[in-house]
Amino acid sequence: MSLLAHWEFGTLVLFILLFLGVPISFALALLGTVGTAAIIGWSPSYSLLGQTYFEHSRSYSLSILPLFLMMGNFVVQSGIARDLYAAAYAWLRHRKGGLAVATVVACGGFSSVCGSSLATASTMAKIALPNMRKFGYPDSLSTASIAAGGTLGILIPPSVILVFYGIMTQQDIGKLFLAGILPGILGVVLYAVAVRISIRFGHFDLPVEDKLPLRERIVALKGVAGALGLFAFVMGGIYFGVFTPTESAGMGAGGAFLLVVLQGRLNLSQTLSTLFETAKTTAMMFFILFGALTFANYVNLSGMSRDIQTLVTSVGDNPLMVILIITLVYLVLGCVLEGLSMITLTVPIFYPIVAAQGFDLIWFGIYVVIVTEVSYITPPVGLNAFVLKSVVKDVQLGTIFRGLTSFLLVDVLRVVLILAFPAIVLLVPNMM
Repeated sequence: MSLLAHWEFGTLVLFILLFLGVPISFALALLGTVGTAAIIGWSPSYSLLGQTYFEHSRSYSLSILPLFLMMGNFVVQSGIARDLYAAAYAWLRHRKGGLAVATVVACGGFSSVCGSSLATASTMAKIALPNMRKFGYPDSLSTASIAAGGTLGILIPPSVILVFYGIMTQQDIGKLFLAGILPGILGVVLYAVAVRISIRFGHFDLPVEDKLPLRERIVALKGVAGALGLFAFVMGGIYFGVFTPTESAGMGAGGAFLLVVLQGRLNLSQTLSTLFETAKTTAMMFFILFGALTFANYVNLSGMSRDIQTLVTSVGDNPLMVILIITLVYLVLGCVLEGLSMITLTVPIFYPIVAAQGFDLIWFGIYVVIVTEVSYITPPVGLNAFVLKSVVKDVQLGTIFRGLTSFLLVDVLRVVLILAFPAIVLLVPNMM
């Protein structure tokens, strides 16, 4: 069997395993081990497998994952979801469509600490949707605001997906976090624009409430001041070089626990549940990451990256064409895979190709995450839309996707801006 036949057959087997419901961590590890054995033999393959799991499981840098997960879980325990929504509403209630914009802002803030777009869509649907219905917002705009806003969390730091990307590509995680700040802010601003576009072309007659006095708006920030301060402390420490990303994760986890204590929301059973959830999620993510690294060994040995690069350049020796083809792949995969699975499956294949084309790998990491976000709300199988449908059973999928039209348009604009002006991504990390 030629090397080309190896990776073609291996890729087919991988997708069959995923289609049959095999966990992606097991599928990647199995294919990586068997594929490597077919090329260099079983004994070296077993040695490489053991080395991958053993060396990385004792890696100090990987402690960043459980610590940031713990930070996010403690902040969620502090009741941040309702506090974020209340604060955003207090500042935006006097604007037309302010409730929908407040939902986008709250979703972005919550998903950044929660780390899951799907969990954000589910949680915020229960908090924001009843209020928007109360004030006469159409279901199309209400559900679209939640679905789109929920996607922002995998980009706004600290992002678990960016940690995975940094480990797999050996890029500076601190720079990746900083690179996500401006694109994340751009996403929130453009989604606010999408709300106004929906209102203008949908001819929605939405209520506008009286503007709250400045003092009341400042008081409304009390519930989120601790979380915002913690975010500024963690990211500021990385930016100014006070501590490394791994150290910042430890500071963030300790700060989040202190936040729960100071807010009087420390509950023994809930705290134990938070710690257990952190441990369970960490184990799952480690198995996915180690499986992806095992698969990456097979990719390198089989010549997959080289052959795919040859295939891509045969279509057109244009770096932009390479990026557009990769973008299309992510949009298709987004129909069936969650973001973390997409990243671990594709990055080992794509990043050598992108590096060979001369693209900055920090920029590519942010670009990949943005395209992954877009896939979450792209019909016919936008995962966030389906999650919302499972929570809000009386809203049709067609209604949700119809509301997402303006959000998808501004997402296309965001992708174009990131492609045309890489400085949007690289400005902050280059100042580090």
